[in-house]
Amino acid sequence: MTHLTTIDYVLMLVYFAVVLVVGWMLRRSTKTSTDFFLSGRSIPSWVAGLAFISANLGAQEVIGMGASGAKYGISTAHFYWIGAIPAMVFVGLFMMPFYYGSRARSVPEYLKLRFDEKTRSLNAISFAVMTIMSSGISMYAMGKLLNLLLGWSFDISMIVAALIVLAYIFLGGLTSAIYNEVLQFFLIVFGFAPLVFLGLRSAGGWPGLKTKLAEVAVGRGFEPGAMTHAWSYMGNSSQNPIGVEWFGLAMGLGFVLSFGYWCTDFLVVQRAMASENMAAARRTPLIAAIPKVFFPFLVILPGMIALAVDWHTPGTAGALGIAGGQGIVPPKIDPATGAALLDAAGHVVLDYDLSVPMMLLRFFPSGMLGLGLTALMASFMSGMAGNVTAFNTVWTYDIYQSHIKKGASDEHYLWMGRAATVFGIALSIAAAYVAVSFNNILDLLQLVFAFVNAPLFATFALGMFWKRTTGHGAFIGLLSGTVAAAIHHGISLAAGAVPGVKGGYFGAHIVYRSELGQTFWTAIAAWVTCFVVTIVVSLMTRPRPDDELRGLVYSLTPRPSEGDVVWYERPKVIAVLVLAIALALNIIFF
Repeated sequence: MTHLTTIDYVLMLVYFAVVLVVGWMLRRSTKTSTDFFLSGRSIPSWVAGLAFISANLGAQEVIGMGASGAKYGISTAHFYWIGAIPAMVFVGLFMMPFYYGSRARSVPEYLKLRFDEKTRSLNAISFAVMTIMSSGISMYAMGKLLNLLLGWSFDISMIVAALIVLAYIFLGGLTSAIYNEVLQFFLIVFGFAPLVFLGLRSAGGWPGLKTKLAEVAVGRGFEPGAMTHAWSYMGNSSQNPIGVEWFGLAMGLGFVLSFGYWCTDFLVVQRAMASENMAAARRTPLIAAIPKVFFPFLVILPGMIALAVDWHTPGTAGALGIAGGQGIVPPKIDPATGAALLDAAGHVVLDYDLSVPMMLLRFFPSGMLGLGLTALMASFMSGMAGNVTAFNTVWTYDIYQSHIKKGASDEHYLWMGRAATVFGIALSIAAAYVAVSFNNILDLLQLVFAFVNAPLFATFALGMFWKRTTGHGAFIGLLSGTVAAAIHHGISLAAGAVPGVKGGYFGAHIVYRSELGQTFWTAIAAWVTCFVVTIVVSLMTRPRPDDELRGLVYSLTPRPSEGDVVWYERPKVIAVLVLAIALALNIIFF
């Protein structure tokens, strides 16, 4: 436990006060359900773009990517340069015209317009479960952080964070969440940039970090450069820390999970759908991609640095439970014995989720520590708020209005949206305890995406680009893909894992070198199954007439005009620029 000074507490209290004031000020503009759920479709593209990236910049990004940096090294950057940027470009150029042009209020509602009610309902239910799990992960990370650093009760820490998020969403709806997400974006950037600078300086710059991580890689049984080269060791899953070969990475992460998340997850799509017009909606994910391409340096490097530095103050490491860890990354503690946990091979299980918090304690003095902790809490609250606003929209429009109470007044649905915010956060608290069994929350989140987003992307790809796709095909394909994910996960297990929530509940017939490798192939199995089954069933059932699909299928949708905007506002120009930067970074860190 560390002791914060008055200035640290003041910084955190000021932040909490600001987010609540924003919610209070926006409450008067939240008069209808459209205002509450979609901000009245009035958000400028630059605001929507920053909210688009900030909604994803939750605990799974700041803590999870830092944890993966310590666990997998620079290979974690694949989650950005091939696992985000191409998909963000694709959704901006090709998919936003469908979403925004259809005037759908949610992704499941688009599925109803394109297919039928049963496909919409299946996706709405699975998405609601996913958002609750993702919000729970953010709450778990918050509770764990405050318990470690401040000595607060894990339960009380989660409840405090939940009440603050509940207050400003309840008051101002999506608009409050979006403007707070913009504030949180800048806070996270300014809070973590000094951490990277100080950490790299302590490690001897990039050359010094490479030298120290070479020792870590060798100690883990890899070649010296395995932690600092992104592609060189992807020929075989046994040669790299991420535990997956290039095809599993490119197909599982770069295609299925990446496009499945960025193109179909209402959490991020909702921000673009709140834009003021079609041009702004298309630019939203492209604007978000510009800072996203540089985020590996902000969130992954701290985790890598945590392996390469030590504590200077005598006795500090032991007081924080670092004994038995690596660098300043502590071991995961068995709550029953108080001793470090060991895996099946007898090795200490490192608590990678604490890599970034330990970096804050190591490098930030009073005042700066308060800023860093506030940035961390901003990331947790941003992730929670993003998931809760997506959940209350899908619950109200796609479940409650469609199946429980049709034809009610707009005031009633506005009331239900606020009620959904309350019980959504309550369910998230319960989901937080599931995350306790994982030592890297990013691994858990990717697994959830493999079950939900991977088959959904196959459904969307066929539905948008093949007009022959039918509602029966989409529904059966989506269901089959989810079942395939469950079967593959049930017959597979990562090396050293115990059968249960991590897989192998049907028997460990397939063993992967890492949990991510297992997850990538689970996603591939889900996508391929959904894709094939959807085609087969669609060919056996009657398609809808072309006139009913106009505006919902690519070949029947007019190409959106870019009008007389200046060159830097043209979506294609932004897309080429971002893709070129991502390609250059892949080459540099090859």
